[in-house]
Amino acid sequence: MFLKKMNARMKLVLVILIVLFFVIIGKVFYIQVISYDKLHHYATSLWSRNLPLEANRGIIYDRDGVVLAGNITTTSLVLIPNQIVDKESTASSLAEILGVSYEDMLSHVSKKTSIERVHPEGRRLSNEIADKISNLKLPGVYLVKEAKREYPYDTYLSHTLGFVGIDNQGLSGLELIYDQYLTGSYGAIKYFSDAKGNRLKLSQVYEKPQDGINMTLTIDFELQEALERELDNAMSMYQADQAFGLAMDPNSGAILAIASRPNFSPTNYQDYTTEEINRNLPIWMTYEPGSTFKNVDTI
Repeated sequence: MFLKKMNARMKLVLVILIVLFFVIIGKVFYIQVISYDKLHHYATSLWSRNLPLEANRGIIYDRDGVVLAGNITTTSLVLIPNQIVDKESTASSLAEILGVSYEDMLSHVSKKTSIERVHPEGRRLSNEIADKISNLKLPGVYLVKEAKREYPYDTYLSHTLGFVGIDNQGLSGLELIYDQYLTGSYGAIKYFSDAKGNRLKLSQVYEKPQDGINMTLTIDFELQEALERELDNAMSMYQADQAFGLAMDPNSGAILAIASRPNFSPTNYQDYTTEEINRNLPIWMTYEPGSTFKNVDTI
């Protein structure tokens, strides 16, 4: 009788162990196979870091392929505070090169963040300043490439093209209206670090940024250039407060040239008033069509 009870208990324990074994195997299978992608994403996010790479903004052309708004490559400063060994010395060196106060730079290198941008002093750096920073070879100090908007003909077509901010976001004109198409997608240089921010000896991953969509206007640059020149002559000759002009293809209604005075430089838009920037007179102002608009009577 006693042996029968022992055998029954042993069988029960054996069944329980077998069930637990299969439960453990099932759990391992679930983690390793079914939930692998999700858990791998969580794990990677804990020890991977991204250095953002800005995409080129879409280029704006005239009807013949003349670049009216393009891009030039510049360099910006990015810090990884956890990798900076000597914060005081690093802050002092960078402050001297960038021409900012030691206190401001020390606050940047001491931030409790994974990545710190030095804004605006560290944005759109000249090649000379970028080389000085690069030659220091400071731990945790990185230089990344960024695109800067360029308007080759400065004030030409300024009201229509508009301008962008320091982060390449459209703020006025076509740059604002078509911002979602002209703006590209950021890329990144992915590297790996431990919980303290120390870089691990693992291969970094390069994700190429996606450039924005290019745009072609109906503008004819030769006509635009002539219109801009004649408006400047008229303003000088008659000491006028304002002037504007517009050239249109009568067969299609396509705008071939459009300009107004006063105008502004999109690259230095901060130096102008809101009225100068926003008043694209051929569109904004009410005026009589005159002899270009006639009624035709039929008999």
